[in-house]
Amino acid sequence: MNFTLGMFRKKRVNRSFWGSFFLFLLLAVIGAFMVLPLVYAINAAFKPLDEIFIFPPTLFVRNPTLDNFADLINLLSASWVPFTRYIFNTIFITGVGIVGHVLLASAAAYPLAKHRIPGTNVMFKLIVLSLMFTPAVTAIPTYMIMSFLGWVDTYWAVIIPAFSYPLGLYLMKQFMEQIPDALIEAAKIDGATEYRIFWTIVMPNVKPAWLTLIILLFQILWGTDGNGFIYSEQLKTLTSATTNIVQGGIARAGVGAAVALMMMSVPITIFVFSQSRIIETMATSGMKE
Repeated sequence: MNFTLGMFRKKRVNRSFWGSFFLFLLLAVIGAFMVLPLVYAINAAFKPLDEIFIFPPTLFVRNPTLDNFADLINLLSASWVPFTRYIFNTIFITGVGIVGHVLLASAAAYPLAKHRIPGTNVMFKLIVLSLMFTPAVTAIPTYMIMSFLGWVDTYWAVIIPAFSYPLGLYLMKQFMEQIPDALIEAAKIDGATEYRIFWTIVMPNVKPAWLTLIILLFQILWGTDGNGFIYSEQLKTLTSATTNIVQGGIARAGVGAAVALMMMSVPITIFVFSQSRIIETMATSGMKE
C-alpha cells in the first residue's frame, strides 16, 4: 500500500549546484545569442558610413556619430508633408486598431466560450483554420472589400482589417474558457446583466490575454506601411515615409540603420514596461472550479 502511494506521490526535484550552474550558463548563452541582433542594430545606427560597409563586419561601433540621425531629420523635414503628420497617422491607426480589435475580439469570444450556441464548434474550427492564412493570401479579397465600401485611401482601409485579426479571437476564447461557469452563474443569480458580467468579471480575469494581444497587434500596426490601401501622402504612416527615404541608395545606408533603430525602439519599450504586468497577471489568473 505504501509502495502504491509512493508511486503517485509528486517527486521533489533535487538539482545539484553544478546542475543549476550549467543550466544557468546554458540559458545565459542562449540569451546572449538572441540579443545579438538588437546589439548590432543599436551599434549600426551610430556607425559612420565607412564602418557600415567594412568587411568583415564589426559588432560594435568604433567611431560613434550622430550624423545618421541628423541626416534622417533633415530628409524628413524636407518633405512637403510635416513629420508630425506621419507620426499622427501611425499613432491613430495603431491606437484605434488595437482598441477596436480588443473590444471586438473579446465581445465575440465571450458567447463562443460561455454560451451554448448552435454551430459554435464549426465557427471555432473556422477561426482556427483562418490562422493558417497569411496576410498575402487575403490581400486581394481585403482590397476588394475595402474598394466596395469606398474606404480605399482612408485610415479605415488599414484599421478595419486589423479588427478581424484571427489570433486575437482565438486567444480571448481560450482564456475565457478558463473562467469558472459557477462565477458567471453566481453573478446572474445576483441580478447582473450580460454586459455587467462581461465588463466586471470576464474582462478583468482575461487581462493576460488582452495585454498580450495589445503587444502583438501593436507590433503589426506600428510597422505597417499601408501602401496597398493608402495613396495620399498626407495619410501615409511613418513606416512608409522612412521606407521611401531608405530607398535612396547606398549613400543612405546609415539613415536606414537609424530608421531601423527608431522603429524598433517603441515596440521594445512598450514590451519592457508591460512584460512584468503580463507575467504577474498570468501567474495569478489561474482559476479552478
